[in-house]
Amino acid sequence: MVLILAVIGAAVFWFVTIPATVPASALPAHTPNLENGKTMFYAGGCSSCHAIPNQEDKTRLGGGLGLKSPFGTFYAPNISPDRNDGIGDWSEANFVTAMLKGTSPDGSHYYPAFPYTSYQRMRMEDVRDLFAYLKTLPPVQGKVRGHDLPIYLKYRRLVGGWKFLFLDGQPFKPDPSRSAQWNRGAYLVNGPGHCAECHSPRNLLGAIVASQRFAGGPDQEGGDGWVPNITPAGIGDYSERDIERILETGDMPNGDSVGGPMAPCRRQYVEAPGRGSRRDGALCQIAAAGRRTEASVTVTGR
Repeated sequence: MVLILAVIGAAVFWFVTIPATVPASALPAHTPNLENGKTMFYAGGCSSCHAIPNQEDKTRLGGGLGLKSPFGTFYAPNISPDRNDGIGDWSEANFVTAMLKGTSPDGSHYYPAFPYTSYQRMRMEDVRDLFAYLKTLPPVQGKVRGHDLPIYLKYRRLVGGWKFLFLDGQPFKPDPSRSAQWNRGAYLVNGPGHCAECHSPRNLLGAIVASQRFAGGPDQEGGDGWVPNITPAGIGDYSERDIERILETGDMPNGDSVGGPMAPCRRQYVEAPGRGSRRDGALCQIAAAGRRTEASVTVTGR
């Protein structure tokens, strides 16, 4: 009897942890909008993690940045269009699958240090435009080292169980009671901007605590750092200009300044093409402040 239950349990585990994919047949005809892809690139702060550390050209996405966490150190991969070491040999379906499902082209689970829990909210066309834009950037040779993780976390099938609990597969749903401007900000907050990934506390399994979404918490990279609360309790009295100034200069209304992991994100805001794209950064923060914990999307475990 014990053996039968063990076999059934193993079969259930294997079934629920099968890596999900998006087949090419699910992608309708699409003409890429490179300008929108560029906007998604800056909204997502892609170079903040994937640009080669300590070099000026932030379009050289050779990866290598170490991201410390309570579970070990993850190293951002090469996402340049190099065909051997980057994503140059990926199909569009491979990229969409990675972004929305957290599954690699070889069919294994990505660790959620890659914030697909937020990217799953993105519109399909935005993901496809981002892929088209990434292919216009310079190819960079060189593979990134493996992650520094304890042995028990190197079995990636376990990530499938984590996804079963915390990856709901739901796209962003606009709030019809809000303005188009607010919904634009809310989309960027919850999707490409993945603001909650840093600005929310996490549970023992490393998932965002839904009831405290955007409420800040300990810096996941360790030390005594604290990521600020960006709900109304934290920035509710900031004006749009206050937020724009924070993103432009790093200076906060109280005389403090932003730093740490927010510094490269702020730099991407400054470098974003055109006033309209940069304004999206302020819309992100306004939308985040507009709702205490949900910011237009309810994220729950199963």
